[in-house]
Amino acid sequence: MFSTLQAPLAFGLIAAFVTTLGLIAVSTRGDWSRRHANLFGLAAAGMLLTLTLTHIAPAAFAETEHAPSLLLAGFLGGMVLSFIIRAIFPDSEGGARASEAITPIMAIACHSFIDGIIYTITFAADFESGVYTSTSLIMHEFPEGVMAFAILRAHGVSNRHSFRYAFYAAALTTPLGVLAAGPAVTVLGAEMVTAMFALSAGLLLYVATGPLMAPMSVEKPLRGLTALLAGVVIGLLLAASPLHEGHDHGHGADRDQPDFRHSGHDH
Repeated sequence: MFSTLQAPLAFGLIAAFVTTLGLIAVSTRGDWSRRHANLFGLAAAGMLLTLTLTHIAPAAFAETEHAPSLLLAGFLGGMVLSFIIRAIFPDSEGGARASEAITPIMAIACHSFIDGIIYTITFAADFESGVYTSTSLIMHEFPEGVMAFAILRAHGVSNRHSFRYAFYAAALTTPLGVLAAGPAVTVLGAEMVTAMFALSAGLLLYVATGPLMAPMSVEKPLRGLTALLAGVVIGLLLAASPLHEGHDHGHGADRDQPDFRHSGHDH
């Protein structure tokens, strides 16, 4: 199982590191970090949307005839999951008590944990898609750390404790999500992993067009659109990179990592 988790766990740890960088930045340069956090999120949205539509979704369509319905189920599942999280952890209104920071921080923790699960599923189904998905999601880890810290500070939590609790919620939960999904992926067959891959593609579409796109409504149109298009360009450049060939050459025929990629088709 460990060999199967090497790649997603490595990216999960990178995501945790980037989140920590956001925490360090906002704790030392709060104004700059908060001012640009939305732009990081919009760039991540453009990048994730581009890679999902140009690579991840087409790969899912090539693997299973049920991809359209699974993609839709993943998208709608993301909406339902987001609704459930908001219902369990509603936004607090008024006041600035530390207890009121629990609900939004728990929502961030759930979101970050789900990111880790997506890393594991996409890498299990297709190495390229795992790299693309993880790289795109990592781009929103920096503003996620900023947001978590800012929420805690706004509710009267001290600087030191805000850093610690935001690290637990926004950074540590991602590699924990990778580890939690690992045992399930290792015992599932190729068909089930392929179905989960298609579901994750729909979930990624929801994440890109929903939560990550939300700052567009509060940012100045030119700034927001520029950040979004920058993410699209980065996504196109990444999609054009020869990651597939590099992975095969690096592991060779003797690799011990299970390969569910293109399980139903010959190259």
